[in-house]
Amino acid sequence: MPKFLRIGVHQSNVSGYTSKAWCVRRVGSAVLLKWGAVEVHGAGDGRKVYWTLPPRVKTIRCGTAQRAKDYAKAAIARRRNHRYEPLAGSIATRRRSAGSAELEQALATILFVDIVRSTEKAARLGDSRWSQVMSHYYAAVRRELKTLRGKEVVTTGDGLLATFKAPDAGVRCATAIREAVRTLGLEIRVGLHAGEYKVSGAEVVGLAFHIGARVAAKARAGEVLVSSAVKDLMSQSGIRFKDRGIHQLKGVPERWRLYRVEH
Repeated sequence: MPKFLRIGVHQSNVSGYTSKAWCVRRVGSAVLLKWGAVEVHGAGDGRKVYWTLPPRVKTIRCGTAQRAKDYAKAAIARRRNHRYEPLAGSIATRRRSAGSAELEQALATILFVDIVRSTEKAARLGDSRWSQVMSHYYAAVRRELKTLRGKEVVTTGDGLLATFKAPDAGVRCATAIREAVRTLGLEIRVGLHAGEYKVSGAEVVGLAFHIGARVAAKARAGEVLVSSAVKDLMSQSGIRFKDRGIHQLKGVPERWRLYRVEH
């Protein structure tokens, strides 16, 4: 593993959570800022931190280490609903024991949800009030996930990623979350995609997750968008969709037809 400068990980006192860690990597004279997903076990000095998704999702070339740190500091400051703490030392990559199984293939409907204009709302409400709103927001999201048997995978700033065994459960959960958080004065955008991914313990890997995130990025405020892969699985569901055209999803091969879930 390459050595990384300390940046930080989202603060939590709960063992077993997954979050984002920023890091700076030196490659010759170049300095690259990246982030990856980490899994945290234990608390305090005895805590162990492992990469579940190596730092490769976002790469920003910075001229100097200081510029990279300044960028990370500004990015963290915008996430008012999270506190970050520095990470000392290297982060290990969890190794499977000799007798453990290889990554298993899984098929699921993947849901991405995030808050529209969250930075503006956080600035207007202030840190204390925004923290309360976010607490109610995540409680509402997780309540709907439990009702429709969704599985939370990871939180991403003011967003959340979850999986469902059935596509109709994912769509119904998305619309239920939308209505629930409106009582908090929040609007969300949601994207859903159905596809295969690989899983082993807390580790999930697959292009399907990237497609789901890109579908969500195309959604407007209050909109639930699904890929054609989801719609094709729901011909007998009774849920109505409106064609939103064919889109090129950033970093994703081919073009995808997207559909809006009708009220």
